[in-house]
Amino acid sequence: MIDQLWEYIAVAIGILVVLGAVLVGLLRGRGGRTRELPPTGREPGVGEDAAPPRDAPKRPVEDVGGIDTLPPRTAEPPRGRPPVAEPEPETLREPEPTPVVERPEAPAGRLQRLRARLARSNSALGQGLLALLSRSDLDEETWEDVEDTLLTSDLGVDATTELVDALRAQVKIEGRTDEATVRDWLRADLIALVDPTMDRSIASSRVEGRPAVVLVVGVNGTGKTTTVGKLARVLVAEDKDVVLGAADTFRAAAADQLETWGSRVGVPTIRSEREGADPAAVAFDAVKGAAEMEADVVLIDTAGRLHNKVGLMDELGKVKRVIEKRSPIDEVLLVLDATTGQNGLRQAEVFAEVVDVTGIVLTKLDGTAKGGIVVSVQRKLGVPVKLVGLGEGPDDLAPFDPEAFVDALLD
Repeated sequence: MIDQLWEYIAVAIGILVVLGAVLVGLLRGRGGRTRELPPTGREPGVGEDAAPPRDAPKRPVEDVGGIDTLPPRTAEPPRGRPPVAEPEPETLREPEPTPVVERPEAPAGRLQRLRARLARSNSALGQGLLALLSRSDLDEETWEDVEDTLLTSDLGVDATTELVDALRAQVKIEGRTDEATVRDWLRADLIALVDPTMDRSIASSRVEGRPAVVLVVGVNGTGKTTTVGKLARVLVAEDKDVVLGAADTFRAAAADQLETWGSRVGVPTIRSEREGADPAAVAFDAVKGAAEMEADVVLIDTAGRLHNKVGLMDELGKVKRVIEKRSPIDEVLLVLDATTGQNGLRQAEVFAEVVDVTGIVLTKLDGTAKGGIVVSVQRKLGVPVKLVGLGEGPDDLAPFDPEAFVDALLD
């Protein structure tokens, strides 16, 4: 009985299992099928798999009302950081105008052109002497006046004595004192004192495959740096390849001044960008650079110094020695202010003790200078006056011509 009951229970459980399996299968089959819906007559919505009617009118977005458009979103800087300014567009600079290179006036005949200036400044010498010597009666008082005129013209005692003695002898021999005759005598004697036999050429050509080296010295206020610039113009006019050396490192803006002079005639300037640089080192670099550029001549401007300042004069001697380690110095030009008279002669003596002066440049000869300084400085140093400055113009530096100079004195 009990066994039969367990059989009924087992059969019932089996039936329940079968029914459960059938039910699960039905549910899975229903989930995988799709149901077709009848058409509703409306247009499909977004995402529905239907195309709009072909005859439906199309409208641009601007015609659709009720739609709010938002402005485009801009990037905001991170919080806590200041906004970064956008870089301004770079503006192109206008090209700088090309500097115009000047063509200096040829040096030949400059002194003739400047003769009128020299004559105006020295009329007391020439015209004063002619007036005295043209007198019908040349007594001792007149000869004393002649001597005084010559001495006040900075001619010097020795030269004055020689000139007066020569004139006395000619008057005694000829016995004539008309102005034309006296003028001829005076002209010949003055030319002899100026000494036209001296070599007044300037070293400006290559020597044994290297540039000629010209050292320019002088005290402050003589126009030394300006003279270097004007001398560069003289040499450029003679078709020389010139380099400038700005070794005046003690005076503010001296290198800028020299560079400006050079740029006007297309001449390079070797300088130091540091104020107070060693002038000997700058001079050495200038000579070295000129050799590398295969220039004809290098002009070296040195610092102006008082002749009674021992330390500064020793510095000039150092510049000379350092240059000579690289190249011999072919020319040393001493620039003197012609208006300083006897003080200029003392300067010349001291400079000659430190460097071997080979030539004199007399500036401001068109001012209150006395023409006799030419004779006295040549006699003092035994070197010639090679250049004279007769104005402020860039081409008012002229090679010295003894005959033209004397003629200007007597005009």
